[in-house]
Amino acid sequence: MGAGEPPFLDDDVLLSSPTARELFHGTARLAPIVDFHSHLAAADIAEDRVYETLTELWLSEDHYAWRAMRLAGVDEALVTGGADPWDTFAAWAATMPRLVGNPLYLWGHLALRRVFGIHLALHPGTAREIWDEANQQLPRLRARALLARFGVELLATTDDPGDDLAAHRLLRDERRAGMPSVLPTWRPDEVHRLLADPPAWNAWADRLEEVTGVAVGDLSSLNAALEASLTRFGALGGRCSDHGLLCVPDQERDEQVADGVVRLVRRGVRPAPEQCRALTLEVLWLAARRAYEDDAVVQLHLGARRDVSPRLLAGVGRDAGGDSTADVRQEPGLRRLLTGLESAGCLPRTVLYNLHPADDAIFATLAGAFSRPGVRALVQWGPPWWFNDNEEGIRRHLATLSAVGQLGAFVGMVTDSRSVLSMVRHEVFRRILCEIIGRQVDESRLPDDRPWLSELVSDVCSGNARRYLGTEPSTTG
Repeated sequence: MGAGEPPFLDDDVLLSSPTARELFHGTARLAPIVDFHSHLAAADIAEDRVYETLTELWLSEDHYAWRAMRLAGVDEALVTGGADPWDTFAAWAATMPRLVGNPLYLWGHLALRRVFGIHLALHPGTAREIWDEANQQLPRLRARALLARFGVELLATTDDPGDDLAAHRLLRDERRAGMPSVLPTWRPDEVHRLLADPPAWNAWADRLEEVTGVAVGDLSSLNAALEASLTRFGALGGRCSDHGLLCVPDQERDEQVADGVVRLVRRGVRPAPEQCRALTLEVLWLAARRAYEDDAVVQLHLGARRDVSPRLLAGVGRDAGGDSTADVRQEPGLRRLLTGLESAGCLPRTVLYNLHPADDAIFATLAGAFSRPGVRALVQWGPPWWFNDNEEGIRRHLATLSAVGQLGAFVGMVTDSRSVLSMVRHEVFRRILCEIIGRQVDESRLPDDRPWLSELVSDVCSGNARRYLGTEPSTTG
């Protein structure tokens, strides 16, 4: 860096005022991470995974990076095809300079600093130096050490109802001081998306039968097996169910049709789409009723069009980075679900995620329409998700939430990622949060009451999430 040149990613990046800097460095940076929606593998943490190379740690499971490399024209063999790890990393280094304005650029360089102390910008000319230095440090950076380095206090994984949860049992039994709580999250997506493939659905149902001991042949027995599965998750500390759907079906429940769906698929017959939607509603209601009874949480991830590239689907498989935002109506079905649950007296704590930015106001205002005495923000408009977890998306999200909801009750950020390096997303979110609050103080729109501001920032960073999940005692919800 030449004389007079601005530093690259200095300690005050994204923090333009003294107030913002004080709030970040004095409060937000020190707050532990409560990551209540992650796709990290519990087995990696239980086994304290060793990462052999920087490629394995950074790129082997990050479909954000895969997508960026494909957009840069990189051959699939260098993305997911099992090429030499150095060759894959070199292709990633050549991609990085093209990512100006993409959150991957900021996340990646923050990760190099926070994990390895490397302050170089990644490009082909620095790739070998960064590769050698990071790989030299990796033997000391097993999975648990990485989580500790980021200050992770609680991590919720994403698990199928038919998972045997062996890794979670090991983590529960081995937990000691300094280790984060690692909790399973019940995600029954295969109930819905495998219905078009009866052999695959039946294989999934057979696994569910094996772990629950409940034979599945109709809706009643499927519900019993799913209930048994939820009990297993709860016994290991699970506090959430999570549902990834294109949208919530806008139709009345019909248990008879849903029962017929299970019977058809068990006979190997593919049901019609409208029949499938009936079963989706039954699973949502089961999860919501159970969450209400347990004072647990339901998460709804809505608006992703999955696997739109036939080439990727055939060559790589599902969830490989070939997804997009879906332009579908979200409000009718979601409203029907929430009002129905409230009318039935069983609306649980619910976190709503939308992928289409055009739906921001719908989700934010719909969440604010429901309440329960003693609970802060019963229905939450959750963190900016997926294509929205960039700087612009986070700023827009916080502005809309503040305008129509309560920033002080917000449950904060999540990683929604398969890569442990993605914990830097919490740092980016916290910097933007402190910048927004600091600017309002500097513009005389908020009082310069540092104890109050510090409490507000601490709550949004992690305190609200703890209370909402019920992972610490609270008298205020």
